[in-house]
This record gives sequence, structure tokens and C-alpha cells, in this order.
Amino acid sequence: MLDIKFIRENIELVRKAIINKQVNANLDHLIALDDQRRKFIIETEAIRSRKNEISEILKKGKDEDLIKEGKDLKEKLAKLELEQEEVEGQWRLAMFEMPNIPMSDVPVGKDESENVVIHKKGELPKFKFEPKDHLALGEELDLIDVPRAAKVAGTRFGFWKRAAVLFEMALLWHFFKNLTDKEVIKKIADSVQKGYNPKPFVPILPPVFLRPEVYERSGRLSPQDKDDKYFINSDELYLIGSAEHTMVSMHMDEILDEKNLPLRYLGFSTAFRRESGSYGKDTRGMLRVHQFDKMEMESFTTPENGLLEHQFFIAVQEYIMQTLELPYQAVINCTGDMGKPNARQVDIETWFPGQGRYRETHSADFISDFQSRRLNIKIRRPNGTTDLVHTNDATGMAQRLILAIMENYQTEKGTIIVPKILVPYLGINEITRGE
Repeated sequence: MLDIKFIRENIELVRKAIINKQVNANLDHLIALDDQRRKFIIETEAIRSRKNEISEILKKGKDEDLIKEGKDLKEKLAKLELEQEEVEGQWRLAMFEMPNIPMSDVPVGKDESENVVIHKKGELPKFKFEPKDHLALGEELDLIDVPRAAKVAGTRFGFWKRAAVLFEMALLWHFFKNLTDKEVIKKIADSVQKGYNPKPFVPILPPVFLRPEVYERSGRLSPQDKDDKYFINSDELYLIGSAEHTMVSMHMDEILDEKNLPLRYLGFSTAFRRESGSYGKDTRGMLRVHQFDKMEMESFTTPENGLLEHQFFIAVQEYIMQTLELPYQAVINCTGDMGKPNARQVDIETWFPGQGRYRETHSADFISDFQSRRLNIKIRRPNGTTDLVHTNDATGMAQRLILAIMENYQTEKGTIIVPKILVPYLGINEITRGE
């Protein structure tokens, strides 16, 4: 959530963000509500002040006129407070609709086609045969079963089997092992800025449920987002779309000691998405499904280090990609292809030979203080003052990465070579049918 003072002082900047991010928000309505809200605050404070004056006077002696005035003010205040509560509710909803302001280097664009490539890393594999996509490989090697999943759960589900499951366990352990290793983190942090904090990540297995009010406070449940979420009416709980949604909410209504920052969490969970806005898109295979496993990074930093932490998260993603020897490109997302809470977003897109194009496998989101203002997460400075923390989140590993490995490491005989870094985890060098 933006600060209302900032909004009023930067109306055209906020209006531009609404247009460029293609957000359904009414800035003029918000300003009108804020004017009403301010008027109510002035009126109610004036009445309370007068009531206090009357109370002090009546302590010295009875005065019928003042007693009547006090009763009239009490009734007027009760009426005003009801009206104020209604306006405050509408104001809060209008505030929640406002997007974060994109950073100056974020390109303006309507969708992913206008994202800008920052750099490419790794050589594209060269095959002497027509490469297969992950579904063809998965079915031939008995690693993925979509038809049976459709039979029991419907469309956009799949059974992961055999070595595909081992791939996930290996990748998870590879991430946990590296991101909890102080020497590895120091190496990555130094690549961003010499001497940057090498604090390792804390492993987390978070709840996959969120209360609606908490989801809203995280900034990840706007009216536009609700259609993409699974809601359990009987329990009034949402299933999360990503582990960061519960992890960022861990410290709501807390004041964190600056000396303990950054707080870095590495959370693994199953994620649930309706994919309601992607009808007819990626219906083949396992790229866009309703349920998938995902590892997320989340951090809480000082405002001074917020953007640096964003760059650190991207460096972590690229480090892991390079250990897997997968070709990828880093892109900075345009305004029309970034989350409403994001000030800056960078995606890692991995090469998929079976499709002949790069596909998004990772995202890194710099949120600044947009989430912490609504979640009320602050830092206590050494001098006793407090500030809002800055938050970052980023993908560690999603199951799409397994699909990318399958396609990039396929052989002419229809097997899949195991990336060297994962061989010690799996105990095999090559995946054949039945493995």
C-alpha cells in the first residue's frame, strides 16, 4: 500500500502507474474519499474536544444548558462516527487498489512481449534430431501421466512419477544445501557488492492456508486476483498461490531489530492457482497447472538495502542456473507484465528446445515498503526510531525447472542425461524408461 501523503503529493505519478500497470483503480475517487475522511476527522476531533471541555466544566457544578449540549454532541458524534466508519472502509478499499510505483528503469509496455532482455547466459543445445517437448519425453519415459490425472482431478493436473520425483527432491536439496551455506552465500553476495551481508537463508515449511484479511494485507489478494485463488468457504481460508504469501505475513504487526536484518527465508510448499486468466494457454503438458510445488525466497531488509537485496536474489537464481548448466536469459518486466505490489521485477527465462523458445521459470520481485506498510512490519533503529522494512521475494525452484532439464538434457535415443551437479543426489547418470 502506498502512503496517502505520497499519493496526494504525487498524483500524476500515481495516475501514470495505474495506467502503465493496467490496474483497475480510481484515483479521483480515492482523493474524494480522502477529502471526506479528513473532514470527518476534523469534525469528530472538534466535537470530542468540546465534550471534554464540557466535562471539565461540569465537574465544578451543574449546568443544564451544558448538560443538554453534551447530550446533543454525543448523539451527533455517534452519527458522525458511523458515517466516518463507512467512508473509512471505502477509503481503505480504494487505497488497496493503488499499485506500487515502478522504478525508473522499468520499461513501459502492455504485456510480456515488451519485456526487455538484460543478458543471455549459456549455449543453446544443438541436436542432430528433432527435440521433443517435456510431455512427449515424460510419457515415453513414464515420468508424467496427464490422462490419469485428468481422470481423477480434471484438466491442468498431472502425476509426476519415478525419476521426475527424484529430480524434484534433488533440486530441493541442491537449493537448501547451497542457500544455507555461508560460504556459497558470501560468494554470491560479494558478486553483487563486495562485503554485502552473507547471511544464509532459514529453511521454512509454511502453511498453505491464509486468512482472507491476511492475504489482502500482503497485497496479493486484490479484487482482480481473487478469481485466480482457491477459497474454502467452510473454513474461510485461501489456498496460497506461492510460499511467499505466508512467509511475508509471518512478521505482520511486528517491529524487527535492525541488527537482525536481513531476515532471509527459503520456503517450500505446494502452490494452487486456478489459472482463470489463461484459458486456452499452455494447455499441453505441465507448464501451466492448478497445483505445483515451488520453493520461494523471501527477505526483510532495511530501506537502504532493499534494491541491493533484489539484485542479490537475482544473483542467487543465476548462480543455481549456472550450476545446472541450463541456457537462460534475464529480462526486466515491463509495467504491464509485473505484479501490482512490485516496484521492479526480473524474470529468468529458461530455454525449452521442444518449444524452441525461452519460458519463464523464475521471478524476482522488489516490493520496497508496499507490503510492509499494510502488514505493519517495522524496523527498530539503534537510536530507537522505527521505519518500514523493505521486502523482496523470488522463485528458488518451481517444477517448470524439471521440465527445462528434461528438454535440454534429452538424447537421440530418448533418454535424459542427469546434470552433473545432480548426479550425487540421484545416484544415476541417465534416465531411461522405468528408472
